[in-house]
Amino acid sequence: MAETDWILHVDLDQFIAAVELARHPELRGRPVVVGGAGDPTQRAVVATASYEAREFGIQSGMPLRTAAKRCPEAVFLPSDPPAYEEVSERVMATLRELPVVVEVLGWDEAFLGARTDDPEALAGLIRRAVAEETGLSCSVGIGDNKLRAKLATGFAKPAGIFRLTGQNWVEVMSSRPPDALWGVGAKTTKKLAELGVRTVGQLAATDPAALAARFGPTMGPWYRLLALGIGDTEVTATPYVPRSRSREITFQHNLTDRAEIAAQVAMLARRVSADVLAEGRPAARVAVKVRFAPFVTHTRSVTLPAPSTDAAEIERAALDVLERFTDDRPVRLLGVRAEF
Repeated sequence: MAETDWILHVDLDQFIAAVELARHPELRGRPVVVGGAGDPTQRAVVATASYEAREFGIQSGMPLRTAAKRCPEAVFLPSDPPAYEEVSERVMATLRELPVVVEVLGWDEAFLGARTDDPEALAGLIRRAVAEETGLSCSVGIGDNKLRAKLATGFAKPAGIFRLTGQNWVEVMSSRPPDALWGVGAKTTKKLAELGVRTVGQLAATDPAALAARFGPTMGPWYRLLALGIGDTEVTATPYVPRSRSREITFQHNLTDRAEIAAQVAMLARRVSADVLAEGRPAARVAVKVRFAPFVTHTRSVTLPAPSTDAAEIERAALDVLERFTDDRPVRLLGVRAEF
């Protein structure tokens, strides 16, 4: 068989939980939840949960208190980002030793570009190399573009290999809801349903003009391209560079005083400004996230007049964005994000 260009998507299985279980092997087989300071009586959210914990309905982003109610016997551990970064770097270094081009997406995933006549064999080699070097398990999606490779990984999990290409796209994807696509969320799926579009196959057959009228001239037709399985075919061997820097804080007691809320946003903006300066890249947009009690989150943002690393300008922009929030409900979390 002639060699062909393939894109593989490598996704580490339950990455953060797996790192913690490697450090705490006595917890294997038990429901483990990682997040915040590891104290479910404090306000923080789940960073990740082991498969055993997920069986109780525990998901990333859920309040730790809710997770504790769903699974009182779960073990709660504090989040340790430096440890996860160190393991991630080892994984990516291992991948770079293979005959592939590595494009890092984040701590726990990467696209690999490869020319081979047997992508499944290469995927097996990848899984073994990662396991031998780090003890971690990964799933590998095989595709003829990034979109299909990324979606294929979902079918491969946990600890498997799956191929999704133009040949089996319709068979695998056409009857699934639109939010099965990478880049289509629940809100868009609901809006599509209002148009009578309830499956990927129906979305692929929808008139682009109708989609443009509902979602805009860029996003509307793009959703249809996703439904057709069309995606980027280029894997670039560039180091992972964060697209933003953010800071946030969850309060143990709700904030109700507007001046105190503004002071917290200003403080977060100054911290983000320091991160931006250290990054050496000017911020182009500033966003503020507010989570109101009990658990309603809204985010608003503004584009700076010109990209900037100036702390005063970033702080001023964050406070301007805060003024757009007119809700007077108690605040349980605040966040500030600078986007490059």
